[in-house]
Amino acid sequence: MQKMAELLGLGDECREGASGAPVLAGSCLADNRLNLDVYPDGCHWFLQLFERRQGEVVQVEFLRLSSNDHLLGTTLGILPNLKHLKSLVLKGGHARDEFGSCQHGSLTSLPRDLGNLRCLTHLDLSFNSLYTLPSCILHLPSLRVLLVSHNSLVALPEDFGSLSKLTFFSAMKNQLKDLPPSIGELAVLQDLDLSENALEVLPEEVGNLHNCTELDLSGNRLSSIPDSFANLKSLRRLHLHSNLLVTVPALLASLPNLSRLDLQNNCLRAVPPEIQTSPFVCLRGNPLGETEPSPQADESSAGGLRRLFLASGEDSFTVTSEGCKVVLACGIHFYFPPGAASDSLQIYFRTLAPDPQWVKLRHHDILLSRVLELQPHGVKFQQEVQIWMPYASPQTLHEREVVVRTFSGQSWSDLRTRVEQKRKLKKHVAHCSVLHFSWFLVVSRLVQNECKVPTEGTLLFSSVDPNIKVTFPPGVTEETRSVKLQVLPVSAEEIEEITADAGCRASPLLYLSQDSLVDFLRPVRIQLPLPPGVTGLNLDRSRLHLLHGNLEGQTWDDITGQVVLEFTHLYAVFEVTHFSWYWLWYTTKTYIGGIAKKVYERLRMYQVNFIALQRKKDPEQVLLQCIPKHKVDPVLKKLQDRYRGPEPSDMVEMFEGEQFFAAFERGISIDMDRPDCVDGRLSFIFYSHLKNMKEIYVTSPVDRKGQAVKGQVSFYRGAVPESIPEDASRRRKGPDSLWLATLPIKLPRLKPRWGENPGPLNGCFFPPLNLGNAETGYLTQANLLSIARRVGADWQTIGLNLGLTYQQIERIGYNNREDLDKQILDMLFSWAQQNSEDPDCVSKLITAMKESGRQDIADEVDTIIELGRQKYRESIRRVGLEQESSTEDSAIAM
Repeated sequence: MQKMAELLGLGDECREGASGAPVLAGSCLADNRLNLDVYPDGCHWFLQLFERRQGEVVQVEFLRLSSNDHLLGTTLGILPNLKHLKSLVLKGGHARDEFGSCQHGSLTSLPRDLGNLRCLTHLDLSFNSLYTLPSCILHLPSLRVLLVSHNSLVALPEDFGSLSKLTFFSAMKNQLKDLPPSIGELAVLQDLDLSENALEVLPEEVGNLHNCTELDLSGNRLSSIPDSFANLKSLRRLHLHSNLLVTVPALLASLPNLSRLDLQNNCLRAVPPEIQTSPFVCLRGNPLGETEPSPQADESSAGGLRRLFLASGEDSFTVTSEGCKVVLACGIHFYFPPGAASDSLQIYFRTLAPDPQWVKLRHHDILLSRVLELQPHGVKFQQEVQIWMPYASPQTLHEREVVVRTFSGQSWSDLRTRVEQKRKLKKHVAHCSVLHFSWFLVVSRLVQNECKVPTEGTLLFSSVDPNIKVTFPPGVTEETRSVKLQVLPVSAEEIEEITADAGCRASPLLYLSQDSLVDFLRPVRIQLPLPPGVTGLNLDRSRLHLLHGNLEGQTWDDITGQVVLEFTHLYAVFEVTHFSWYWLWYTTKTYIGGIAKKVYERLRMYQVNFIALQRKKDPEQVLLQCIPKHKVDPVLKKLQDRYRGPEPSDMVEMFEGEQFFAAFERGISIDMDRPDCVDGRLSFIFYSHLKNMKEIYVTSPVDRKGQAVKGQVSFYRGAVPESIPEDASRRRKGPDSLWLATLPIKLPRLKPRWGENPGPLNGCFFPPLNLGNAETGYLTQANLLSIARRVGADWQTIGLNLGLTYQQIERIGYNNREDLDKQILDMLFSWAQQNSEDPDCVSKLITAMKESGRQDIADEVDTIIELGRQKYRESIRRVGLEQESSTEDSAIAM
């Protein structure tokens, strides 16, 4: 490292970064390569190198930088000086959020002068935020390899074919809807990847790619492919799976070099015999041989099962006897096979925040999704309907399994579930089949092994630990009964940390249950492994204790003296007639039941921290979050560019599904009415794998007169969860025990707020507005004024996404060129007046905010609308009650 620093002429300051860690280890100018994308401040070091060793840096031929770097904009201006550059990588995805998902880079454009890099042959701009392909790319005369995957491209330039030397092009996972005809001019192109886009048709000119050997068009919306594909004589692999294809040309089978044709998961009911019998064709997931759908089927998938893609504002769809496939905006998929519904049926759906009052989690369960409600309840389908539910993937542990849980109206039960991974989306989904609709959610539970116990007896093993087995002898029961077994491994490190005693050891925790209330007729034989480090040779029987726990784990009784314990070299064997928790401990402690109770309680709890951060550009916007301790650092690192605030709170312990509140104090209050606000406090439910996060706006009711307000936010426990250990419940009672943490909030002096006084707004007059409708809730003039305060410099992007033309945006900017506030107001109210009669205008506003990167405003609008919906439903109920009451009064009078 020192030698490298000396080579680059940076001296001692290059050897360590701000955190004291080496920052240039592994990066080197040897062979004219400079790899700085693995460092969070790689652009900083590149700028340092260019300033001090410019003569050597301009000779670099291979350069890698991270587009997640906040100094990327400054660095881009220098890149055109690297005239010898052959390979340039500006990828995002190096940073990950708290759930492990890649964060896209900030790159939205490139400098024009980059087109002067005449030696550049390789350019990788993957995992960025490009909406259009930078024009300078088309001026790179030597470019052979171009990667723009995982961006937001909606189209390619009409003259894209001018990249005459391009041999490899990847634009997978974008939003391309069509291709320019000039793509056929890429005469030397060999690999083309356009998977996971929104392509509906392909130009005939694709058939001119005579040198193409691999073509990936999977995951699009293609219903047919051009006959010109028969001209792709060099093609070896053609990927067309997961489209809407209803037919394929028979000539594909005659392509001389084709060794792989993937047609899985399309709408093919019949294929030419030449293709169906070909050994290199894959046709799984197609309705081959099924009857044709009715003429009323969706035109985009005529001849195949109708596919519905629902937008975020929709809450219902129609299923007919022909069946269909449905994809919700939240990622939930449905498959209704033909004949599942005998008549046309309207399906209503919504996702709900899980309420611990009715979402009952069992011990050691982890909630992985929101609740999906499907209506009408109780309607029986003629065939099973398949559901795929995305979920927050938990840490992979072999002793846990993911299941879909459904509510019958009386109790929750687990469905037979298959876990699948969407490879290209890098998402996990839980797949189940049902005949009835009700409520559904995804949970992670301890692996459950089960069997039927007949009169003849049987043997049950644990798949988590095969050393654990239960033997049922002949005559153990008169009638066949079902038995379930679950195992919770507990490491020696966990035992030592909780008990502070290195001498305490324990076997895995065994839970047995059955579907009968009657004890077994004969003793059941159980084999448990001895605690770690204990064998039959060194066993001190006076230190070994067999504990029996009740169903809730509230009490642990030492039953060592009540059973006959047998020992082998590795196992302890004993017999019981009724089922519950069993735990084998090895310790010198005398009151082992109390220690086991404490350990069991801690195994169900999560250590968490609270954060309260304020947006740097708008201190009134506050982010509150409860985070498991091991996720705090990555979450704060993700947020540090946009938010600032105090250090996280001290660690506290919480149960899965426990309620807590956030209360603003000392002169600060919540800025708006919210449905999740109870008595002035913001309500949360802690679930370890869901986002316990809310962004809100706060204000101070006092007149600050130029002085900042120093307030605070405190977190308090809510109602005591059911079925928690008695000791934990006792500690949560009383006013002092409810307090969890307090963090400071500081509000600077604010500008006068729009709309606080009647009359003109910044010299502008706007007519009253009511956007939306009574049932879904209105957005009023006051709501728009509140939204306008948050928009800031993003107003032009938001305006374009709302559908305003470039000319309108330019005119608004010119007319109000001296006043940003007026530009924002003019843009918003111009759009509002044009769309005041559109019933979907509110959902379009929410979508535009999301597309503009302003999820915070989208959430605010959604909150306003949800509050309006609630008030509307409450008013309808009140009217109904009044009418009912009037009817009863009339009946009494008669």
